[in-house]
Amino acid sequence: MRMCYQHSLHTANLFFTVPHTCSLSCVQVREAYLQFMITIAKMIREDKNMSKDDSFVQEEMAKVMELETEIANATTPAEERHDVTLLYNKMTLKVLQEKFALNVSEFNWTFFIQGVMSSVSVQVDPEEEVVVYGMPYLQELKAIISKYSASTIQNYLIWRLVIDRVSSLSRRFKDARASYRKALYGTTLEEARWRECVSYVNNNMENAVGAMYVREAFAGESKRMVRDLIDKIREAFIETLDELQWMDEASKEKAREKAMAIKEQIGYPDYILEDQNEKLDQEYANLNFSEHNYFENILENLRAGAQKSLKKLRERVDQDIWIIGAAVVNAFYSPNRNQIVFPAGILQPPFFSKHQPQALNFGGIGMVIGHEITHGFDDNGRNFDKDGNMFDWWSNFSAMHFREQSRCMVYQYGNYTWELAGGQNVSGISTLGENIADNGGVRQAYKAYLKWLEREGKEPKLPGLNLSHKQLFFLNFAQVWCGSYRPEYASQSIKTDVHSPLKYRVMGSLQNFEAFSEVFHCKKGTAMHPAEKCRVW
Repeated sequence: MRMCYQHSLHTANLFFTVPHTCSLSCVQVREAYLQFMITIAKMIREDKNMSKDDSFVQEEMAKVMELETEIANATTPAEERHDVTLLYNKMTLKVLQEKFALNVSEFNWTFFIQGVMSSVSVQVDPEEEVVVYGMPYLQELKAIISKYSASTIQNYLIWRLVIDRVSSLSRRFKDARASYRKALYGTTLEEARWRECVSYVNNNMENAVGAMYVREAFAGESKRMVRDLIDKIREAFIETLDELQWMDEASKEKAREKAMAIKEQIGYPDYILEDQNEKLDQEYANLNFSEHNYFENILENLRAGAQKSLKKLRERVDQDIWIIGAAVVNAFYSPNRNQIVFPAGILQPPFFSKHQPQALNFGGIGMVIGHEITHGFDDNGRNFDKDGNMFDWWSNFSAMHFREQSRCMVYQYGNYTWELAGGQNVSGISTLGENIADNGGVRQAYKAYLKWLEREGKEPKLPGLNLSHKQLFFLNFAQVWCGSYRPEYASQSIKTDVHSPLKYRVMGSLQNFEAFSEVFHCKKGTAMHPAEKCRVW
């Protein structure tokens, strides 16, 4: 589950990066991937009545994989792409052309972008400003592309299109992918067709599905209750600032202002439930579907989505637009909007229920709220001000000490070894933002729960459980992260996921929190009450 929203930066497919050494599982994935490529290429040639010269197909696809691997190796590692201020390089298209000419048939960035934007009648000129996130990547790309023939580059582009759309094709294409998916993720069966269909429609017609979901399953009172929880946890975050010795008063005041300015979206946008819903109808007005042409419908969705995105270049930014549909079990923070979002889908057990004890609600959705608020102050979110602009509002003293406090967590999580992933270590750098948010989230939610207890008094005990409500708080915090992995998936996710493995999301946060040790009577020096604890917020 991804508990934050951030702009995705361009990266190549990192699964096939082999800088120096490659483990046995890595070799198996590469071999399965190459065989997948060859099988698909043969199928396409057969469908087009082209000759099926096996050795020719194998050689051509091996070249594509070699190109893809070089592109992946040219991509800056995730650990080095954490400081968004270093990635944000604004320049005109004219400068982009001067700095990053590719020498591919006199490739011109301005003409290319003009061609793309002309599809929605938007004009751009050489003085148009763009933000380049991957400068080292573009610097290396020129040399890489010059080594390969036009046909290999064409095959690569076609291959990227095909692999992106395999899930939309017939069963034989998915069967060709089966061995690769087993090597990569450990999956032995394709997802059930009904699940695949539900997931696709929800991802591509999220407001239409969201309206149906909310009418059927969402309790309206939940909105009010969650808004009240947000207020309480925001208050706890602001009060917590006074406990921090590493931050000076000027930076604390800026942090208070930013926390108070965080906007929230809860449940769903109101307009999706209107009876005569012209706004919702308009979202799908340009789509022309046919019940007999599934793949063509997919392409129609892609076209409409691309045009919608491209048109935003000249449109006024709508700060109230929802970045996700209502029927999603997730939560988000947007640094550019300074906004937290809690779709209706996550406002259900074990995260939240108006019928369950508040200890469970604070430990579940309360922690998630605290997590998202803290994202505004993690190693990425801290670079944006209360209005969502990239702006350094930190004093030198506080910025230096923030980095010192963060290093403790980098070291702590970087020393967790995940046996399921073949004994690989968690990346303390790649997971830092999520770890900061987890630690801050549980601390703020617990503080808010204690204040609620002071005002409301003790809750009735749950029958059959000899646990205090303080213990139930931590139990539900752990419960929401229950899950399982296949070993193959674990080996891949530990390299690519910005979240720590589920058990370390729980253990890491609680090892740093004295209140957990007190409630469960952990002796100092034991695993869950270490002498050295890390804290940022």
